[in-house]
Amino acid sequence: MLEILNNLDQELLLFLNSFHSPFFDTFMYLISGKLVWAVLYLSILVHIFRTYGWKTGLYLLLAIVLVITCCDQMASGILKPTIQRFRPSRSPELSNLVHIVNGYRGGKYGFASSHAANVFGLATFCSVLFRRRYLSLFLFAWAIMVSYSRIYLGVHYPGDILCGMLIGIFFGFVIYKVLPLIKSIKIDKPHIHKDWKWDITTWGSASIFVMILVAIFK
Repeated sequence: MLEILNNLDQELLLFLNSFHSPFFDTFMYLISGKLVWAVLYLSILVHIFRTYGWKTGLYLLLAIVLVITCCDQMASGILKPTIQRFRPSRSPELSNLVHIVNGYRGGKYGFASSHAANVFGLATFCSVLFRRRYLSLFLFAWAIMVSYSRIYLGVHYPGDILCGMLIGIFFGFVIYKVLPLIKSIKIDKPHIHKDWKWDITTWGSASIFVMILVAIFK
């Protein structure tokens, strides 16, 4: 059974990884980065402090740090060294078959994807925290896009991404549910500032637009 699933995972990877172009090479390489999303992360933090105030905002900031830490440690600290599944880019069988961008191959092992775990953890936590439909749609679309970039770059199987996604959703939701147990944290009725200009979707979309321009004119 495991062999069948592994073969399906490899076939799906090779299929998805086969669609590439110079534009998407640059675009997906940028999307997979971390610093390029600094403005998005900053807008989330500012939105948290403006919505919930400084005291609760600090608790929520620590909660986000905890979500990312749990996701990253589960994926990279526990599963990768335990399962020891080679990344496609490092696999003796597939390394010469997958499309690699800018010589980037990642670390030795890839199961599960810490990228997917982290972005889905953040997307899940912020979605249940802010409870705004369009924001949730944007955040999960962003998480899917970042996760897919790892397949495009040939450093993760779809199965790696799926497991990372489940890890992120689990920790993002569970840690949010634990917060009300701390009496000083009031998150039941967030105050939405409709006139606020630092909207998360605006700055996130702006970051994507800049990456598109870079990919076009590189």
